[in-house]
Amino acid sequence: MKQYILAFACLTATCSFAAEPELAPLIIDFDQHYARQLAEHDIPGAAYAIVQGNRIIATAGFGVRQRGSDAPVDPYTVFRIASVSKTFAGSLAGMLAAEGHFSLDDALVDYLPEFSFKSKKYNKQLKLKHLLSQSTGVMPNAYDNLIEANVPLQRILPQFGKIDPLCPPGQCYGYQNVLFSLIEPVIQKRTGKSYAEQLQERIFTPLQLPTASVGLDGFFSTENRAMPHVRARGNWHPVKVAESYYHFGPAAGVNASAIDLGYWLIAQLGHQPQVLSDEVLLRITDKNVKTRRDLRRKEWRRYLTDAHYALGWRVYQFGQDTLLYHGGWVQGYRAEIAYSREHQLGLVMLMNAESNLINELGTYFWSSFLTAIRQQQQELPQAE
Repeated sequence: MKQYILAFACLTATCSFAAEPELAPLIIDFDQHYARQLAEHDIPGAAYAIVQGNRIIATAGFGVRQRGSDAPVDPYTVFRIASVSKTFAGSLAGMLAAEGHFSLDDALVDYLPEFSFKSKKYNKQLKLKHLLSQSTGVMPNAYDNLIEANVPLQRILPQFGKIDPLCPPGQCYGYQNVLFSLIEPVIQKRTGKSYAEQLQERIFTPLQLPTASVGLDGFFSTENRAMPHVRARGNWHPVKVAESYYHFGPAAGVNASAIDLGYWLIAQLGHQPQVLSDEVLLRITDKNVKTRRDLRRKEWRRYLTDAHYALGWRVYQFGQDTLLYHGGWVQGYRAEIAYSREHQLGLVMLMNAESNLINELGTYFWSSFLTAIRQQQQELPQAE
């Protein structure tokens, strides 16, 4: 079952697209490949959106929102986007910093004086930018086990007093959810509004994201929502929505549809300067720390020659091209978002199943499109 809206309509093999003519064959090929792979892996439901410049040029939904139901996934179906939420946190923090609410070079303890490492010499070294760039120096995924055990933040924070960073803050990469989310109390202290309120007022509303929300209540307030599935005994089974990571909103608390994230990509590509200025976009995509582990990622390792973390975004060197990227994974869902500012092209994919297929689909898209674009550029007649 496939649901197309907005960008194109398909009748059997005949499709029309709101895209440049040279991209239409690539989109048709990707759409067919996407559908085949979903069927082969028996994915319950999925959606994608492709953006070019200031337009969503193709979008589609596949399958069902929940196994056992015939309610279809369409491009407006809301999914949990897991760690793709970090792109919103990095951008919001960059916007607030540009307005002077705080500096990204401020020390975390200036806002959370109760926070401490085992060796207090590190406390003043830990800056807000280190939280958002995954360069706190702390061992990867510190205390994620407590998140998953539904331990609240106020009980997790004292645990950092038992450990020290593996390197001084700013000098090495270590992916975090708890520490990343500490930007939330900073934002609330400096603006007097909650993180969710700031996202709604500064991003969701002005960018006209039709179905984006924050938190468990936001997810269940949307009737058109995709429920989570996990694999057991060779089949995908629906499960309850796990609440734990919703308590860490900047890290994994946003819900969105393919359409929402398509509009988000348009802003990241520079077409909503009244919301995301070029100054902010440059700041949040500036390379902060090298992420060597990404060079070994399955599927991606064939293409990546360099990788860094910026502020809520990964920066990948994909052959000759730079991609801004982030993936997301939380129980029952996978999500992926990426764009090329140079080529004004972006892709978002959402699934209500924990499948690594998303890695193959993402690299298939970018290798196909970037190769074709490069070839077209080489074939253009040179000015004499």
